[in-house]
Amino acid sequence: MDVRQLEYFLAVVDNGGFNRAAKALYLAQPSLSQAIRTLERDLGSMLFHRIGRGVVLTEAGRALVEPARQAVRSLELARASIGSVTGLRTGRVDIAAMPSQAVEPLSGMVERFSHRHPGMSVSIKSAPWPRVVTEMVHTGIAELGLLAAPEPVVDADLKVHDLGRHRFVLISAPDGPFAPGTVVTPAKLSGQRVIAGQPGTGMRRYIDDLKADGLDLTIAVETEHREAILPLVLRGVGSAVLTEAWTTLAEKSGALVLELEPAAYLHVALVSRADRLTPAAAEFLKIATDG
Repeated sequence: MDVRQLEYFLAVVDNGGFNRAAKALYLAQPSLSQAIRTLERDLGSMLFHRIGRGVVLTEAGRALVEPARQAVRSLELARASIGSVTGLRTGRVDIAAMPSQAVEPLSGMVERFSHRHPGMSVSIKSAPWPRVVTEMVHTGIAELGLLAAPEPVVDADLKVHDLGRHRFVLISAPDGPFAPGTVVTPAKLSGQRVIAGQPGTGMRRYIDDLKADGLDLTIAVETEHREAILPLVLRGVGSAVLTEAWTTLAEKSGALVLELEPAAYLHVALVSRADRLTPAAAEFLKIATDG
């Protein structure tokens, strides 16, 4: 068993099958299949159930995922550490981020990092909920995670770097039900149509809490696609509760950004594994937390 085989194994896991994994690796599928068969023979156990064109991990395969990610990440760390002797010139930082936080503060972090290290690249992996972010960091899919939660982020197995709070705001169409500058209270939201994210998100929890308190709100659209919310607002389908991270983009698009009272917040944090980071990830973390 070697690291290359583990990289191939993880590519099949992450891409959901041999065809897509082979394309992602720029490798002929027969070569990938042979490498996986060799790995299975070395381990003495099947790693995948082949089902049509797809695959499902066996129990042995599931047990291998985290050790494989750790082994691959350790090799990346060794290579990056050697390369850092002559300075950070090339490399990649893998970051798991929730959608709103990927708008801001992540875009600002990436901007500062890229200006200082133009030869480095950043890979941003989408995660819809805080627990998905922490799982991706735990398992080594990403070295860093950016998330927001209703309560301060706590995880005994990860380092948590607090980035403060983001306030919820109401995004509304310019010709919608609210005048510019309106401070929107729950009473003013009564009877309105709103666009909401899927259950489990902070913005959806805010809406659900208002409905649980007896407020008359109609969820006109429930969407998993955060990028669809602003266009729907601008077309007059409904208003949306988002964090202030969206303010600049919403205002540039012509939407109104209105204060909500009483104020409500999400706590934003960067998380990283407790063990050593690659030099690139460590530098990104330093730049991000220095502001």
